[in-house]
Amino acid sequence: MDKKPLSRKRSWTDQQVEQMVGNLLRAGVMLSACVVASGAVVYLARHGDEQPHYKTFQGEPETLHSVPLTIHDALAGHGRGIIQLGLLLLIATPIARVVMSAFAFSRQQDWLYVTVSLIVLTFLTFGLLGLTP
Repeated sequence: MDKKPLSRKRSWTDQQVEQMVGNLLRAGVMLSACVVASGAVVYLARHGDEQPHYKTFQGEPETLHSVPLTIHDALAGHGRGIIQLGLLLLIATPIARVVMSAFAFSRQQDWLYVTVSLIVLTFLTFGLLGLTP
């Protein structure tokens, strides 16, 4: 009788990992593009007929300066907030890829690549937060 113990995890092949990561990247980019496009439709529906004032510079509103305020603005149905949320999703896509890679490498018990992935994730996090390690 040649049975494997039930407690042993089945490891993923490299091809399965590449397929999952590719699907994650495609889904992230498509989701962010759809969110940005829907925000553009909302924005243009409300402000499409306004004349721009090029003599005075108007920066982005204060509600788009942080992630929680951006999410609140997007949930309130403001076009700029929805567009900004789509851009945040686009930024989050490669970060999710690194997290998924670290998880996949841990399932394969490839600890060197788990360590490298976590180091990359640390640098990405520090970069996004504006900190220097």
